Amino acid sequence: MALTTAPAVHSHPRPSLPVVLAILAGLAVALPLAGVVAAAMGAGTADIAPRDVLRYAASSAWLALLVGLATAVVGTVAAWLVAMHRFPGRDLFAWALALPLAVPAFALAYGYADLLDVASPLRVWLRAAAGFDLPFGMRNTGGAAFVLSCAFYPYVYLAMRAAFLNQSVNVLEAARMLGCGGRAALWRVALPMARPALAAGVALAVMETLADYGAVQFLSVQTLTTGVVRAWSVYGSTVSAARFALPLLAAAALLLWIERRGRRGVAHEGGRGRWRAIEAQPLGGVAAWGATAFCAALVVAGLILPVGWLAWSLTETSPDWPRLARAAGHSLFLGTAGAIVTVTLATMLALGTRRLPLAGRLASLGYATPGAVMAIGLLAPAGAIWAVFPGSGTAIGVALLIYAYAARLMAAALEPIDAGLTRVTPSMVHAARTLGRSEGGAALAVELPVARGTMLTAALIVFVDVLKELPATLILRPFDFDTLAVIASNYALDERLGAAGLPSILIVLLAVPAVMWLTRRIALARPGT
Repeated sequence: MALTTAPAVHSHPRPSLPVVLAILAGLAVALPLAGVVAAAMGAGTADIAPRDVLRYAASSAWLALLVGLATAVVGTVAAWLVAMHRFPGRDLFAWALALPLAVPAFALAYGYADLLDVASPLRVWLRAAAGFDLPFGMRNTGGAAFVLSCAFYPYVYLAMRAAFLNQSVNVLEAARMLGCGGRAALWRVALPMARPALAAGVALAVMETLADYGAVQFLSVQTLTTGVVRAWSVYGSTVSAARFALPLLAAAALLLWIERRGRRGVAHEGGRGRWRAIEAQPLGGVAAWGATAFCAALVVAGLILPVGWLAWSLTETSPDWPRLARAAGHSLFLGTAGAIVTVTLATMLALGTRRLPLAGRLASLGYATPGAVMAIGLLAPAGAIWAVFPGSGTAIGVALLIYAYAARLMAAALEPIDAGLTRVTPSMVHAARTLGRSEGGAALAVELPVARGTMLTAALIVFVDVLKELPATLILRPFDFDTLAVIASNYALDERLGAAGLPSILIVLLAVPAVMWLTRRIALARPGT
């Protein structure tokens, strides 16, 4: 009698909830990027010649090179002085050097242009009183590089300071025993060990340089980002805007690769059991006051001088307070909503990136992509939605704007959240599963409470970035939905720099508390604290 066997049934396990959430969050970032490529390859006539794209790309590359070199030098020196030495004002500069992160780059451009251009009150006074004139203005590539370096050096400073603080005194003691002095120890030991942090900080500064619109547009420097906005706003050509955006996407991918490669080998030291904090070495005499003067010059150049000049110029203006109040409300709403949506998506992504690393790479590419590029990628779906729901322009426009913020800034939120989730051990998750929790329930009951502090950090990072965001807001905002950044840009385009100062200062006042809190978190996020 022959025995028959039933065909084997192969069951395919369903993907877990964290993986599904990570896929959805990754697709949220990929959609605008796919929209850019589709628009560039689609039918339509480009109103700007390819040689103009090359010219804009060369200008962007030159500006990025200048800013990258400047931020690498000043950020590293400032971090080395603050982390490794004691000098007058060191405790103050430890957090004050990060404050330019709260200042939009366009606000620095407005302040310096008004302060240093030909018809500025300072130059008029110098010519009349002292027979002396400043030899330069700001409206050129060199001026833009100076402004953007003042705005973005904190990325390198914070990354390098954290790297120096995490180095153990054991290595420097060994270097000194072999005859290295303080300067030799920096070049031969501390700096090579901190090279991954330097690469990451410089990559972030260059990403922000390529993404900037307000400062370079006002200073008359033609970059790819200004080309994207100009092609859309002046020529009304989505095709031209998308073709300007393609080199930016390629640059974003390259910078992302550099930043990721720079992180390899970040932990050069072995067991943390032998880790001992580095004791700051006191500086004396000329060296001490030279360190104080260097750090003070950075704070003055990146915050006090341009913002102080804008504040001084307010005495000559009559602010439109109702309009400013509405714009401040819009900025706060977009910043808060953008932070909530972005942190939610980043948390979904963080819970699944260990099983699905591709989604994390997509999110990182979004962060390296300028806001103007994200906005261009959303124009086509926005047009389709508006065609179906013609009476809901404001609501859909605001929703798309928040979506653009989230798609671009998700990686900025992902990094701290992912770092917080690394404190969750497998045994903690297994214990929750043993008690009957599902995988999603274990994430809600165990993983998210542990990462709560880093989720707040991520929300503050996104909040500050949204307050300063300009190009995506200009392209996607609904009619008569101005933010503080948009009002400042409109005033500056009319050469009303005094009026542009107040919304710029309001952005700084809203962002400074968050930056101070983040700086303190970075200082405490090291072994032994």
